[in-house]
Amino acid sequence: MAKVKVFWPRGPVCNSCYRAALSTPTPCASCSRPRILIGQTAEGTLLCKACSFPDEPVERCSACGEPADLYSGDRCPRCTLAARVTDLLSVDGASVAQPLQPLADVLAGAENPYRVLQWLRRSPAAHLLGCLARDPGALNHESLDTLPQRAATAYVRGLLVTAGILPPRDGNLALLTNWVARTVSELPARHANLIRPFAEWHIIRDARRRSARGRYTYAAHKGDCGNVAAAIDFLNWLDSQHLCLRRLQQLHLDTWATDRPTLRSRSIPFLRWSTARRLCPPGLVIDRPASQLPGHFQAEDVAREELLRCLNDTALPLDVRVAAALVRLYALPLTRIVELTEDHISGDEEHTYLAVNQHPFVLPPKLARLIDDQLRHSTPRHSTTAGRRYLLPGQSPGRPRNPLGLADTLRHHGLPARAARNTAMMDSLADLPPMVIADLLGIHPKTAERWATLVGENWSEYVSLLT
Repeated sequence: MAKVKVFWPRGPVCNSCYRAALSTPTPCASCSRPRILIGQTAEGTLLCKACSFPDEPVERCSACGEPADLYSGDRCPRCTLAARVTDLLSVDGASVAQPLQPLADVLAGAENPYRVLQWLRRSPAAHLLGCLARDPGALNHESLDTLPQRAATAYVRGLLVTAGILPPRDGNLALLTNWVARTVSELPARHANLIRPFAEWHIIRDARRRSARGRYTYAAHKGDCGNVAAAIDFLNWLDSQHLCLRRLQQLHLDTWATDRPTLRSRSIPFLRWSTARRLCPPGLVIDRPASQLPGHFQAEDVAREELLRCLNDTALPLDVRVAAALVRLYALPLTRIVELTEDHISGDEEHTYLAVNQHPFVLPPKLARLIDDQLRHSTPRHSTTAGRRYLLPGQSPGRPRNPLGLADTLRHHGLPARAARNTAMMDSLADLPPMVIADLLGIHPKTAERWATLVGENWSEYVSLLT
């Protein structure tokens, strides 16, 4: 064999390269086994340790007998992972309880054992999971809701759901109900007695209806939280003015709306709810500010150039190319894109279809290939065949990517979403009637009508075609 240049473990290597070698083992160019590659031939091909030192005895796992990169106890990564998962999830360190066995199978059966070993060693979520495993009664949504809602808690919850130990639930609806419960518990009694029924019987009840239709998005959760927060701020303002709801007058509302323009629209639901229950005098109104027309657009050549980047630039991350292309071709908001799953994609021998709302439409061949590649390469670290498989999976198992973080990522790569979506919506309504756009993209007909008015179109032509 030609002379081999060895980088590790008998040569210098930086910490970044060492971590990369552990997390992304690739097939050896000589034996084709997925191993940690430590050597390089003069031709540039990468070799594992066994092929780099062919004269030395082959290292074999003491448990399964297969040649491998050995860990402590002379065990291969797969056998080491199985032992560490058992130690994490068992009370006695010898066996995993039957209710947790599906989770043990998910962790021990991961496609890349190196990444899971690294996760077990360093992640706060793994430490939390080990603590919960010692108390089987804590493995339910209610117990997890009482913990600090950090990233580790969300990750463990998603892991338990994907393993089938916990039943699935609408994550966005759960975020709302948990936030309301924590917020109301911190209010003084006189405010809690008003905010609790408003939140539970008006905000959360409507959120449950939308969740049952599969239309309760992360943006909807943030908006509902904003409505409750505005109601709390309004009650605090009344206290500062030595007022109460029963003594409220229109002059007071006008002052509130002027002093807090950012909360003006958010406080309308609470005022209407209070009026309907005769908690304040009738006839009081907060004028909703006129809908602002979009002000950010792109020039035609800029929009075309960015779309070509999404379809052709292989230097961009695959998820960025897919998300940015969907924004620029179909004017989809990021909150809708992150909710797309493999169930929204279908195809036949000739075409691939995307069904955003009810009716599928044909995808361009290049975008169809990008989406297919994204689905094949977006497998989360811990996953099962059960549950929804998102086109853009998030950090927590069973959850989609955060649209706010996705927007920042697109901006970082020079592909901002807002101006591109406004431009795409204008182009779409120039070619199709607004009713068709509303039906295909799942936007409200009034929203489509407002956009059509901006473009200069109206409904009359489309209605005349139907009659």
